[in-house]
Amino acid sequence: MISEDLKQVILRALKLDEWDLSDATLAGEVPGWDSLSHINVIVAVEKHFGIHFSSVEVIRLRNVGDLQRLVDSKRVH
Repeated sequence: MISEDLKQVILRALKLDEWDLSDATLAGEVPGWDSLSHINVIVAVEKHFGIHFSSVEVIRLRNVGDLQRLVDSKRVH
């Protein structure tokens, strides 16, 4: 399940007021989430949570659920 915290970071990065994000949501399904804005989303998530993703980790992301699990794994350490 996507945390409200992550959802708000993503929506702010995309300049959206509201959008229904779920584990299965793909970037292409969200208005404005293209390859360029993807970088903004990743940077915003890293800054908000005080974590860093490697390029390989970012490339492996397939949906919002993957991003949530990656954030969770980084916050545990």
